[in-house]
Amino acid sequence: MQQDEVAARVRQVIDAAGVSAREFARRIVIDPSKLSRSLNGTRRFTAAELARIADIGDVDLGWLLGSASGAAVTASPVRSASAPRPPVPSPEGGRPLQIVRETVRLIAERGFHAVRVADIAAACHTSTAAIHYHFPGRDELLEAAVRWCMDEDTRRRADVTAGTRHAGDELRLLIELQTPRTEQQRRQWCVWLDLWAEAARSTTVGRLHGEYYRQWRGTVADVIRRGVEQGVFRPVDADGAALALTALIDGLASQVLATEPGGQDNAVPGTGAQAMHDALIAHVDACLTAPTTN
Repeated sequence: MQQDEVAARVRQVIDAAGVSAREFARRIVIDPSKLSRSLNGTRRFTAAELARIADIGDVDLGWLLGSASGAAVTASPVRSASAPRPPVPSPEGGRPLQIVRETVRLIAERGFHAVRVADIAAACHTSTAAIHYHFPGRDELLEAAVRWCMDEDTRRRADVTAGTRHAGDELRLLIELQTPRTEQQRRQWCVWLDLWAEAARSTTVGRLHGEYYRQWRGTVADVIRRGVEQGVFRPVDADGAALALTALIDGLASQVLATEPGGQDNAVPGTGAQAMHDALIAHVDACLTAPTTN
């Protein structure tokens, strides 16, 4: 089948899913720009990407590829009657997202290099062949895990700050979100710490790391910039202030995770999550908050 025909069928799947292309890219765990280029014919879908599209869209892979096994499906993107179905219901979000979520959890618990494909398969109650079907290599799986973490972090920030008008309140919400108090927050930070080391060695992870931090620092800079306009913050260089604040968040979080193994009950005095939060608020008050006038 020609590349443009494959792209047309993928568009059918996206339309049937009733979501935006960006959201569909999140569900199949690829860079939205890769999906866009593939749909526009300037890039070919990989076999693994098409497998994930078939899984998420509940369509027959043969139909996507135009092979004889998918010939029964011609007008609409639905799985053919002859296509085998899994013996158990599909996991929430589909198999690819389940694989990525379990990979992230295992990385947080053990570190990336200690996680085997067999461990991921066991956590997903599937086979190693099924893992390789969706993510042929460890590099592709790591890239998907990084991207999923990025998307989840961005989504949580948007949810937490939705409707907040006061820039000072919004910045404090962002600080609270980055303070590793809960198990989920600690797990997220454990993954980031592991991926920072990978970013120093891997071009792909390094690129994603840079992409995420440009986005994150841009978010903080925008809040600071609005705070300056509102008179909440001093007239500072927003980009420079965002760089300093995000670097302080990273450094303090690293100390919390290193000195608070297993949770706050084991914290070294003065180094726990609350101490981190207090230090960040003190920094904002000292360096950003505009003095009040009587």
